[in-house]
Amino acid sequence: MKGKYFLFGLGLGVVATYILKENIKTRPISSEKALDIVKKAFKQKGPIDGSWIYTIPEKYETNHLTFDVYKAGISRTVDNLCEQYEAFVDTKTGAIIHVEQIA
Repeated sequence: MKGKYFLFGLGLGVVATYILKENIKTRPISSEKALDIVKKAFKQKGPIDGSWIYTIPEKYETNHLTFDVYKAGISRTVDNLCEQYEAFVDTKTGAIIHVEQIA
């Protein structure tokens, strides 16, 4: 009788571990982490003045591929001119998919 309960508990534990592992793998990165990625990338080229990010992911399509992305922005001053950039960060991998200068 005790062996039956042990095997039941062991099987339940294995199934629960598998389900948790699958859920953790598919969890998107946070918007704060996405902003940190963009800020680190821009800081390699010089100091930044400000930054922002939309915390709700949106769809972004490029080259017939669709990504869930966070939209982030960076502003900095270069040669006394304000430059503003918009960056799109993949919510699954944290990769910067596209950057464009907006001002």
